[in-house]
Amino acid sequence: MICRRTVSRAGGSYKVKKIAAAMLPLLLALAGCATYHPHPLPTAPALLQRIPQVVPGRAPHPFNPADGLDMTEVAILAVANNPDLRSARDQRGVAASQLMAAGILPNPQLTAGLDHPFGAGPGYVNAFNLGLNYNVGALVTRSAAVAAARSASRKVDWSLLWQEWQVVQKARLLFIRRVEDEKVRLELQGYRDLLADRYRRANRAMEQGNLTINAVSANLAELQKVRGRLAELERRQSRTGHDLNALLGLAPDVPLSLTGGEELPALTDGVAKELLAQLPHRRPDLLALQAGYESQEEQLRRAVLAQFPALNIGLTRARDTSDINTYGFGVSLTLPIFDRNQGAIAVARATRRQLYDEYQARLDDAYSKAGSLLEQIALVRRQYREVAAALPPLEKVVGTAEAALAAGNMEFATFSSLRASLFEKRLEALALEQSLFEQQAILQTLLGADFRGLTSPPQIYPAPGEEKR
Repeated sequence: MICRRTVSRAGGSYKVKKIAAAMLPLLLALAGCATYHPHPLPTAPALLQRIPQVVPGRAPHPFNPADGLDMTEVAILAVANNPDLRSARDQRGVAASQLMAAGILPNPQLTAGLDHPFGAGPGYVNAFNLGLNYNVGALVTRSAAVAAARSASRKVDWSLLWQEWQVVQKARLLFIRRVEDEKVRLELQGYRDLLADRYRRANRAMEQGNLTINAVSANLAELQKVRGRLAELERRQSRTGHDLNALLGLAPDVPLSLTGGEELPALTDGVAKELLAQLPHRRPDLLALQAGYESQEEQLRRAVLAQFPALNIGLTRARDTSDINTYGFGVSLTLPIFDRNQGAIAVARATRRQLYDEYQARLDDAYSKAGSLLEQIALVRRQYREVAAALPPLEKVVGTAEAALAAGNMEFATFSSLRASLFEKRLEALALEQSLFEQQAILQTLLGADFRGLTSPPQIYPAPGEEKR
């Protein structure tokens, strides 16, 4: 009895170990499985309540909001904290995951079956069958799938860089608008104060019988006109301020102090023409379209490879109810009689043609807009020089007229007309100056100028044999 118990225990222990060894691969596979964790949506805005003191990972340009933000600091903060860019950067993780998924090999398939005989005579046993199959066809298209996913990842990265360039451009335009509007506001306030003083003096002179009501009413009408323009400008400044705060990811009530002028990188006509010639190799949106086209090329190659018959191979192990054991080898082959993947190939070819035409249209539009903007900048620059040259003589005439008016040698209506002309000419000069700065900022983006230090370095997934860009 003791020996039998010992043997029984030993046999049971052996069976337990055998079962544990068989379940070990399953337990290891389950240990590597992903787990689910909920991630609820936010219920409050994530806008900053103050300007950050440090913006990591950016240009060597000093970032010091204590003394106000210049144009470069505004662009740096916009790229670092813009809410839309934060969302767009998540696409990098999606693209990387898709690239990883494209490279994962398909799992083998395990089949098993058990047959229990009943109603039969003695000598029959349980029948079973085991099979292990693998889809060899997936290996044929794997390289094309990986190459397509890699190009798609590059497209996402270039597209993100182009979005950052757009944010830099918008930040520059809003900065220019804020600075130029402030210049216009000071000009309007100065002219308004002058007209208000003239109106008070004219009103006293009319009460004393030394001036007619026509002169007073003309002064008052001009004063009200300037006050209306000043009120409209203040509303525009308020909208610009809110737009700039939203672009920088700041709460609407965060005060934003700007400093410095509209300083853009130098872009001479020679440099502009050189950049224009290199446009397909510089603009991130064009590079993104190129990567998208390369991805579609691989998708077409994958569709062509998939037209070949699907091949599955497998090994079998079986036993029938009469206790006859067999080993076998199986092959299943899809016969391409009706479906030769011609539908997927046609769609892939049509999509490739669409992307080809889209890239050509974007390239043509880029050259056209850049060339047109170069002409406009030259025109506005010439007009600005003409208006700026006309200001000193007009200011001198107004100064002489003011002295004549004080001496009683000029009518007030004549002087008011001259002073209004000087005021309008100054506003015209400011409008041309703003237009020139804005067009130069847009040209920087259109030509793919140097944005290093303002945007994040691209994390491009290189194609096989290519160096990382």
